[in-house]
Amino acid sequence: MTSTLVVPDFAPASAEIALLVLACTVLVVDVLLPPEKREWTYWLSQISLVVTGYYLIEAYATPGITFSGSFKLDTLAMVLKLTVLAMAFFVFAYSRKYLVDRNLAKGEYYLLGLFAVLGMLILVSAASLLTIYLGLELLSLSLYAMVALQRDSSVASEAAMKYFVLGALASGMLLYGMSMLFGATGTLNIDGIAEVIKSVKSTDKVLILGTVFVVVGIAFKLGAVPFHMWIPDVYQGAPSSVTLFIATAPKLAGFAMLIRLLAEGLGGVHQHWQDMLIIMAVLSMAIGNVVAIAQTNIKRMLAYSTIAHVGFLFLGVIPGTAESYAAALFYSIVYAVMALGAFGLVVILSRKGVEAEEIESFAGLNARHPLYAFMTLVIMLSMAGVPPFLGFWAKWNVLREVVADGMVWLAIVAVVFSIIGLFYYLRVARMVYFEPATDEAAIEDSRGVRVLMGLNGLFIIGLGVVPSGLLVICRQAFAS
Repeated sequence: MTSTLVVPDFAPASAEIALLVLACTVLVVDVLLPPEKREWTYWLSQISLVVTGYYLIEAYATPGITFSGSFKLDTLAMVLKLTVLAMAFFVFAYSRKYLVDRNLAKGEYYLLGLFAVLGMLILVSAASLLTIYLGLELLSLSLYAMVALQRDSSVASEAAMKYFVLGALASGMLLYGMSMLFGATGTLNIDGIAEVIKSVKSTDKVLILGTVFVVVGIAFKLGAVPFHMWIPDVYQGAPSSVTLFIATAPKLAGFAMLIRLLAEGLGGVHQHWQDMLIIMAVLSMAIGNVVAIAQTNIKRMLAYSTIAHVGFLFLGVIPGTAESYAAALFYSIVYAVMALGAFGLVVILSRKGVEAEEIESFAGLNARHPLYAFMTLVIMLSMAGVPPFLGFWAKWNVLREVVADGMVWLAIVAVVFSIIGLFYYLRVARMVYFEPATDEAAIEDSRGVRVLMGLNGLFIIGLGVVPSGLLVICRQAFAS
């Protein structure tokens, strides 16, 4: 009996391979660099992201499935990967001065960030349950360490411990659900699971129970109610630069996991996970928007806002059609851009010895920095879903798909809670323009950061006026 070694096609995974090599290179260089030249770690990390993006674009010329069907490069993966890389690039740029002021500008932040990005890229291209778990754990372990980066902060340590314990619980539930899916279908391949489900009864108890555990694991990772308890504490307790990272790119990876598992793998039992998503969507929108009103810490307020946005994201997945998935993809990208700007402002407005974490920190911002004041107004109105900003079209598209699916009552509930959420967003805008400044100190930033923040705002305004381009791309991701 002879066996032949089949060499996999490495081309679809060239971006991940490049990022792994570059991250290891940055690790070695950072160890050898003297303390006064640690700034090179930042630049090498940014270069690594750019080079990875180049390899990703090159790889898309020959998309396909490799590694025995466990890794795929398709349009959905391409869109999400490019967005993740762009998010990480902006996050590193926004965080640079913040880290220097707090003596955190060491290789650990950027290296953990690069490995987290690698985990996200693997997760986005996962075509097997094992690949999903591999990418998810690489991402999660990196984020746990990033939250605990500020070692002398008891608040950060507490947040890291909560995140680790609850994250481990979520991973265990997800893995248990995956084992049940394997037991019910006999395969780890996501497309294979979908094929088996077509030929077996959708009432198979092991299959349904496995689906329940998978949905619970996904809900934990995205922060949907009632599995949201870690988000406010982690967002508030982590250093603002880490919160900025957690609140942006990983949400895109979470959406990819949602689509790969539910839409592609478990589409045949849509009627079972749809009801769960409806309940979690309503609870997330309700609790997220109502509890956010009582917050005085802006990071905690934005954390509850995140929970509410996850509810809206679920609305796009509930109908189970290609159009609704495209609307959900559009929403996830739009939310990541808005969160990038919101938490980016928190990081930029902070200075050495002072954290801009309270809503009062934004008081009188228009007198101190008109550009950042305008950016705050644009982001808050966009998050609230006020036209003509980009956030309005994100909500409009998911609501349209929900109505088209016949669930008008669910759309009405979403609109009601969206109106409630308008209150706390406008409260921040009022602080910026109508309250006297509580801090007269000059905002220290660089021209590069101002340019990037301007691009951040231009994206929200420009695509709010002409959203069709991004919508077409999102629809192409689910065209096949």
